Amino acid sequence: MITPTDEEIRALHERHAPTEAAFELVYTHCEIVCGIAEQLLADGAPGVDADLVRAGALLHDIGVYRLYDAEGRIDEAGYIRHGLLGHELLRDEGLPEALCRFCSCHTGMGITRDDVRRQGLPLPVADYVAESREEEFVMYADKFHSKTDPPTFVTSASYAARIRRFGADKVARFTSMCETFGVPDLGPLAAEYGHPAA
Repeated sequence: MITPTDEEIRALHERHAPTEAAFELVYTHCEIVCGIAEQLLADGAPGVDADLVRAGALLHDIGVYRLYDAEGRIDEAGYIRHGLLGHELLRDEGLPEALCRFCSCHTGMGITRDDVRRQGLPLPVADYVAESREEEFVMYADKFHSKTDPPTFVTSASYAARIRRFGADKVARFTSMCETFGVPDLGPLAAEYGHPAA
């Protein structure tokens, strides 16, 4: 599989972003997640395709653009759909399934068909969970930055507290990933981007 370049990925973002503000929010977040993933990979991850992780991190939230209305407002109620919308967007662009999956399989600690049914989520009943190590790296790195207003970095303790309401299994998976991948040093990125930590 030929992985798209950073320039090609940025061009995709620019083409699909409905406004400059949307582009700045989403693309900057994707850059930050990429930086976090690369920091985690630097500690050693044999057998992991670093180029694929980079592309997946830079593309994972591209579906957010499809949630904006004509006035530039985002559909917060439908936000859970952004991963599936991104998967469809990349598929429509002709990108391979291995890249499309970074969009649909990064939300939370993974969304299972049981989660969809139990929570009544507006998604087709299916499993949306990271399967490859590359998908896990992107999903995990994504947990440490939020596109809130203003955008913030998220500590591991803060994220674990946030997901407790979705079940002990989600907290356990996150804790296990912290042990497996390590906890990133958010300080340098927070200083570079000027986003606070929460």
